[in-house]
Amino acid sequence: MFAEFEKEQGYRPLADRVRPRNLDEYIGQQHILGAGCALRTALEAGKLHSMIFWGPPGVGKTSLARLISTLSDARFETLSAVLSGVKDIRAAVDAAKHARHMSGQATVLFVDEVHRFNKSQQDAFLPFVEDGTVVFIGATTENPSFELNSALLSRARVYTLKSLSDDDLLRLLDQTLCHPKADLHHEPVTILPEQRQQLVAAADGDARKLLNLLEVAVDLGVDGPEGRTIDAHVVEQLLRQSLRRFDKGGDVFYDQISALHKSVRGSAPDAALYWMIRMLDGGCDPLYIARRLVRMASEDIGNADPRALSVAMSAWDSVERLGLPEGELGLAQAVVYLASAPKSNAVYSAYKTARALVASQPSYEVPIHLRNAPTQLMKSLDYGAEYRYAHDEPDAYAAGENYFPEALANQQFYFPVERGLELKIKAKLEHLRDSDKNSTIQRYPSKESR
Repeated sequence: MFAEFEKEQGYRPLADRVRPRNLDEYIGQQHILGAGCALRTALEAGKLHSMIFWGPPGVGKTSLARLISTLSDARFETLSAVLSGVKDIRAAVDAAKHARHMSGQATVLFVDEVHRFNKSQQDAFLPFVEDGTVVFIGATTENPSFELNSALLSRARVYTLKSLSDDDLLRLLDQTLCHPKADLHHEPVTILPEQRQQLVAAADGDARKLLNLLEVAVDLGVDGPEGRTIDAHVVEQLLRQSLRRFDKGGDVFYDQISALHKSVRGSAPDAALYWMIRMLDGGCDPLYIARRLVRMASEDIGNADPRALSVAMSAWDSVERLGLPEGELGLAQAVVYLASAPKSNAVYSAYKTARALVASQPSYEVPIHLRNAPTQLMKSLDYGAEYRYAHDEPDAYAAGENYFPEALANQQFYFPVERGLELKIKAKLEHLRDSDKNSTIQRYPSKESR
């Protein structure tokens, strides 16, 4: 009944209604569409060619294919490799031949999920790409090198499309709210700043997901004298609903993974095992749990027990190799091991501190003594000239040496805890720092030694 209503009303998803009408409206992929870049240059020169768009979902592969067709004044034929067969390919080719014969108009044949076509189906395109009957544009989320025939690849140029950045998604949000065809209840829509960021974060680089979230958020929005507002309550309700996957027992899925993670961190193997089984019983993909265990091994155990990461990776491997239910025992073994292991977040803390420092500091050049000198010119510029080869030093340690840019010479990110193997790591690093302080050779003598 609802489908009939949509058909009568001509309903189209928001993502389809606001497709870009020109290159200026197309958001993202500046590495191929920016001024002077490969694809933009070809389009501006009118050099239409067959191509493969490779990238994750929701990055604009279909929109770009449609836009290329429009800019080239070409017919646009589309096939889905999930639904189409050789008969559909022939019908599309026949239509292209007819248009070419009657009006001389070119045809862009867009094939979504092209990697799902088998070898014979892919081969069916070859003669018509070769003789120019169609300009072939394929879209794939899989590596073309592995999934597409070499004959088809040799006749098309591959362009890699990337996930959209947060800035790209914020721009898309603004552009959509002002788009004449967005049709968002025919009234102004206001999204509070924090909620804009929440929607962008939830979209995770996927434009289609962002627009789907926006469309539902507008439906849930609060009416006011100046239009409809999307506030914290609306977004909280929206994201809670969208995360209720694998949740047959009635609990929110992400609450369960949070409980599993906190049980592992809290060294509670029995509780951790309970939450893992709750998730599996609810229908959760076991590979999702395996990926999260790898994260826990690095974030909460780290170098206190480096074997934890190997155990987690082995559990992931066992699930992939054995499937279910056999692979579940490998997950259980990893969960119990991780929960029972000594805990340290020293590596995780060091990583976050280093990331923050890099983001806040200039891009310092690599010090001359740390640079390689594979050419005579580089050697003449003293690249690597003062480098001290650690294996030639006493105890294989160049005391007083420094491997940071000079402006950052005294930084320390990693502070091992007094648990597990990090006890020994801490003692060793303290000994090496004492050697640095007492060394008569200092890389940056004007700075306080490390």
